[in-house]
Amino acid sequence: MIFKHSEDYYCMHRLPINQQTRTSVCILAAILFLAGGSPALAVLFDFENAPAGTSLPCTLTVGGITATLSTTGPGGYYFQEPRNTIGMTPTGFSGLALIPKSIDACDLRIEFNRILTNFSILYAPQELACDSSARIRVTAYMSNTIVGGTITNASAGTWPSKTIVYRSPQGFNRVVVHYDAPPPTGGDYGMIFVADNMQAIAPRNLNHPPGSIWAAWGT
Repeated sequence: MIFKHSEDYYCMHRLPINQQTRTSVCILAAILFLAGGSPALAVLFDFENAPAGTSLPCTLTVGGITATLSTTGPGGYYFQEPRNTIGMTPTGFSGLALIPKSIDACDLRIEFNRILTNFSILYAPQELACDSSARIRVTAYMSNTIVGGTITNASAGTWPSKTIVYRSPQGFNRVVVHYDAPPPTGGDYGMIFVADNMQAIAPRNLNHPPGSIWAAWGT
């Protein structure tokens, strides 16, 4: 089973917001405040402020952090509720999410107006009762310079969900979320994923005045 190409296949269904995700963001902000003595901006992009049906590119602002979302590759994404688009709501998802517009794989690119030290996003790859799960990669950049990256796999299942997390005290202002490899054991899968609940933490002490090395990198 795979996605239908027509956007008429995507329907709407609204569910309550994930309160546990909001709590985790608040806890991370408190830890950064106690450790550094300077309050951090810690926000959750649950995509509820995006108009349903809007395609990327799109710019969203939550709690003082602005994220510009776009794609690279032949596919695309738009904001819609997953329950009637993929036939279920993956664990942890609620309300609007990023939904692929077709079965064509593409990278999800997110640029931020502030320097981050923490980024995470909940994802679920298209897998129907597979015995393993796809490898997803996040690569972080300071403008066009690679800072680092991380990879992860969800547990096997049907549209299995997992939060991929990247942290760097060096700071970064752009990330790319990439479908890196299909399930190693094969099965019924598509090289696409849905995504929701993007978290970003921006310590205030990384936003330096004009003329600093950080400012020269475009922050």
